[in-house]
Amino acid sequence: MALMINDNCTACDACKPVCPNDAISDGSPIYVIDPNRCTECVGAEDEPQCKLVCPADCILVDPEFEETPEQLQAKYQSLHE
Repeated sequence: MALMINDNCTACDACKPVCPNDAISDGSPIYVIDPNRCTECVGAEDEPQCKLVCPADCILVDPEFEETPEQLQAKYQSLHE
């Protein structure tokens, strides 16, 4: 599954630099995760880095984008070819 940022986001910019897929961008007024680029850090890290650094605890699983770990790995590989 891809991740999403909810309305509790404070736009602190902690998440954006740690994303290995450049999936996080400035939104208005909160940050946004592109589900086509988010792999929950599969392929790069053991766990989602954005969730680790988020002080507002506002990054959740996006229920609209269900993907298996294998699909997330394939997406990561295609993004970094």
